[in-house]
This record gives sequence, structure tokens and C-alpha cells, in this order.
Amino acid sequence: MTHQDTSSIGRRGLLATLGAAALAAASARPAEAAAPRLPLTAQTTEGPYYLDVAQVRRDITEGLEGVPLDVRFTVCDAAGKPLPGLRVDLWHCDAQGRYSGFAEQGDDRSGTFEGKTFLRGSQFTGRDGTAAFTTVYPGWYVGRTTHIHMKVLDGTRAVLTSQFFLPDALSEFLYTQVSLYQRSRVRDTLNSIDGIALKAGDTVLGAVREERQRYVATLALVVDPAADPAIDRPPLSGGMPPVAVRGMQGMPEMPAMGVGGRPMHPRALEGAARIKALVPPRTTG
Repeated sequence: MTHQDTSSIGRRGLLATLGAAALAAASARPAEAAAPRLPLTAQTTEGPYYLDVAQVRRDITEGLEGVPLDVRFTVCDAAGKPLPGLRVDLWHCDAQGRYSGFAEQGDDRSGTFEGKTFLRGSQFTGRDGTAAFTTVYPGWYVGRTTHIHMKVLDGTRAVLTSQFFLPDALSEFLYTQVSLYQRSRVRDTLNSIDGIALKAGDTVLGAVREERQRYVATLALVVDPAADPAIDRPPLSGGMPPVAVRGMQGMPEMPAMGVGGRPMHPRALEGAARIKALVPPRTTG
């Protein structure tokens, strides 16, 4: 065998050895090659106003007036794989902070909506994991920031019960400039001081954009399909809307009671402090 032949064999052997070593190294580090997992959407209290109205429908307004809002969810697992065939329930209050299906609603507790089903409904996720609703922008009630409730169910098992939160600046504009939403009192609770929103964190902050004649809120619901979490379902307390104030981040959605058993109302921020809370700080980059 010539020197050239020997060198050729040596080079081929070296390349084969290096290839095998690289393959072994790659096999030994599967975690490094795996795609990053998405954080699960935070579970929150169900609140006392959930009803299974057994109505699969996209439009949940029932003709109710309000600023048009489309809500679009994408339901997936932590690997980003869409989850088709799951039921998504949506429910929220009307422009004046009142829920259908319950009595003693509104600032003066005179609203009686028993037997009503407005702003409630269900959709099943499609092959791409999406579910969409046509609704109106929600109002607010004492002690809570602007929020929308949702639940994801696999059959009768709820894999997610949560709420998502809308931008404070947009809510403030609508509540002060649109007559249907105007109230005799100032909204007392913003995202930055709502205990439930603070505990839930960034996974429940909906992205909102403006389209022709409506707003569109989008949110990815990242769930564990095998989850079977306990549902925090606080009872109604005298028909009053639930309250969650600073310092109660770990507490359920229940009224905070003061002297004589009267509900405590958080004090609304005013002036520069309110503007600071409404407008996110500017970042430099």
C-alpha cells in the first residue's frame, strides 16, 4: 500500500470518528435541542358569577349595546401544539358592570337579571386551536379592574379557569368618553392594584388592537391537557360585586368588609398618580 493510500484511509477514519463523536454528543444533549416550552396561562378564581348557559354561539351580545369587541383565543399546550375540540366558555359584565343571571347588580344593587344570558357563551376550538367571540367591551364594578372571564374544558373537566385583563388607558378613555359607560363615580381599581391581576401576571394580559368599527382582543391560552385543577368558586356575598384590593393578592374574589359589615371600596387614584398608573413608563433602547 502506498503512502498516499495510507493517508487517505487515515483521513477517512478520522472523519468517521469525528462524525460519530458529534452524533453521540448531540444524543447526549437532547434538552439543548428541544424547543423552549411556553409558560402555562395562570389559573385564577372563577368568581361568583359563572353560569353554564349551554349556548354554543359566537355572538354573545343578545343585542346588548356597547363598544364592539372581538375576543380571539388560541388554545395550545406548552409545546405550542394547537388543541382542537376543547370548549371555551366566556363571560363578563355589561357596560355598567352588571352580570346576567343574577340579582342585585349595579352600583345601587337594583339590577335584576335572573334568567338572562347576555354576555355568556361557548365555542369549540377548531383544528388550529382557535375560538372567537363577538361581544362588547366590558364595564367595571367596585373593587375590580376591567376583566373578562374564560374557562377551557375537555368534556366536563376544566383544564383552565382564568380571567384576562384589558389595557387601562383604553378602558379609561371608553369609560369617560362613551356615554353608555359613564358613571357617577370614578373607577376605583386599575390593573396595577387589582390583586387577582397582580397574582396572575403577564400570561393573562390581552393584546388589543383597533380594527374597523371595533376592537379586537387576542390571547394565547396555554394549557396542560391533562390538568384537573381545583376551581376556586367563592359564594355570593349579599349580592355585592366581588372586591380584590392591594394586599389581598392571594385571597379569593370576595368583598372586603369594613365597619358595620359594609363593603370597603378602594380609594381611586387621582391626578398625576392616576396618569402614572394608566400610562406604562417609556423605555429607552
